[in-house]
Amino acid sequence: MTTVRIPADWPVTEEQARAVQDALRARVVLDEPGPPPGTGHVTGVDVAYDDERDVVAAAAVVLDAESLDVVAEATAVGRISFPYVPGLLAFRELPTVLAVLDALPRPPGLVVCDGYGLAHPRRFGLASHLGVLTGLPTIGVAKNPFTFTHDDPDTPRGSTAPLLDGREEVGRALRTREAVKPVFVSVGHRVSLDNACAHTLALTPAYRLPETTRRADALCRRALRGTAPA
Repeated sequence: MTTVRIPADWPVTEEQARAVQDALRARVVLDEPGPPPGTGHVTGVDVAYDDERDVVAAAAVVLDAESLDVVAEATAVGRISFPYVPGLLAFRELPTVLAVLDALPRPPGLVVCDGYGLAHPRRFGLASHLGVLTGLPTIGVAKNPFTFTHDDPDTPRGSTAPLLDGREEVGRALRTREAVKPVFVSVGHRVSLDNACAHTLALTPAYRLPETTRRADALCRRALRGTAPA
């Protein structure tokens, strides 16, 4: 397990954090399709918090994209690096997420975040921020649609409906299990929305949430429980 220090130049105010988002947002790449589903590696990242102890744990789990077998994993723990502010959650998570990706023994391939990419009020959620900082292809697969509107997708697995901010499609509601609540997919960096949805379906053979998210969630919670009390 890696122990993470908050970078000395990390934003400490909402104004500073929004300025970072504004500076980096233009670097998001939207004209690449991304890796084909079922090829190479795909990595899930997730975090868990203990606010009383001011501790955050992150996990990265690398899967073989074809078999969905685990081929590598890593964990990291650190101090919470930013207050809870809707729309700025990446600043609470990124130092630990970056450290856990660096701790992996092999390249992560596509990275799947439990959260948002372009489906974010400032068009720069965790998946986009992480992608720009690392150069990796990233997507966001969220459990809830944040502030955006959508129609309910049709019942069959694979059905989609646009996730809309006015008339702008910022992501898609995707049905990964028949007649089960959809997930909400958005582009992070260097992946098309069609491909992001295809990856999400490839990662959900049995459950609503991607295997990347399920396994990273379980691992980061174990890591958090294993940290010593402050």
